[in-house]
Amino acid sequence: MCRPRAIIPDAVGQPCQQHHVSCHFAMYHQPTLAHVDCVSPPFSRVDLIQEMQSVSGEGGNCMGQGGVPRRMAYWDWAAESGCNDHVVVCVHGLSRQGRDFDVLARALRQSVRVVCPDVAGRGQSDWLEDPMAYQIPTYVQDMVALLAQLREQGAKTVDWVGTSMGGLIGVVMASQPDLAIRRLVLNDVGPSVEAAALLRIGAYLGLDVHFPSHAAAVDYLWQISSTFGPHSAQEWQALSAPMLREADDKWILHYDPCIAVPFRALTAESAQAVAEHSQAAFWKLYEDIQAPILLLRGAQSDLLSRDTADRMATCGPRARCVEFAGVGHAPTLVSAHQVEAVTTFLLSD
Repeated sequence: MCRPRAIIPDAVGQPCQQHHVSCHFAMYHQPTLAHVDCVSPPFSRVDLIQEMQSVSGEGGNCMGQGGVPRRMAYWDWAAESGCNDHVVVCVHGLSRQGRDFDVLARALRQSVRVVCPDVAGRGQSDWLEDPMAYQIPTYVQDMVALLAQLREQGAKTVDWVGTSMGGLIGVVMASQPDLAIRRLVLNDVGPSVEAAALLRIGAYLGLDVHFPSHAAAVDYLWQISSTFGPHSAQEWQALSAPMLREADDKWILHYDPCIAVPFRALTAESAQAVAEHSQAAFWKLYEDIQAPILLLRGAQSDLLSRDTADRMATCGPRARCVEFAGVGHAPTLVSAHQVEAVTTFLLSD
């Protein structure tokens, strides 16, 4: 069983009592937009298992050769203390972007530097020429390049916070000793991804949607994201604004619609096959991780089952599990309880 498990009632929408003064003051601070050079992989279809198993941190670079040069953007929150040798890298979910972590970053930056990339095809990052390259191995290659750049800038200690897709990338990264991930937070994701969740995501991802107003776009995002749990209107506006772009008097989503291409081919049968095919590789990678792990789970999650969470607590690195009531996939790390769980884990000795 997943022990200890804390069933924490979600306090989203309630005043931030513990950090009220610092949270209010920190709202005036914004991150710096920076970039890292990456290379698109020179393949048209990624073999997930083969590519994950061949990842290496040697020389800080595992990018494919002969690809197309491009840039990955990241949001850089410098440490208030001025000591930037401890970096927390926060990586978002499939259709999201790096500004998802603004609340968490403002809490962490009092002590450490926080870096929140926009994964390829999202936010301010370049889009890929080949839609089939929108898969985990490409993202891992990009993150290896990011870590190399951060270490060149003086990063000595690197922690990882990954929501959903960002957590799967983190499992691959943390399993590689040369990349030296000190601590890992997995937000509602594990080695076993439920096929039903893949189909649910594929049903809305990459749709050609546009909206006559910003308010209509925000309402749509809530419809497809209600599993995130309760949020105040102000909190949801803050989460939604970076997700939208204005173009030709319409509002559109921030990401390349082609990120959906690998999902669009999935049927009920193939989604189950994909889920089963990747599990063996991800469990092996997970069991190779030496870093301490904090596993967060929405109590109503359809992506991370309780059975998977329990197994993660009893094998390999034996993740410490924290479960949030009233939330599905995935906790947004906006509520005071969720932020406190992460900051306590990352900033403790």
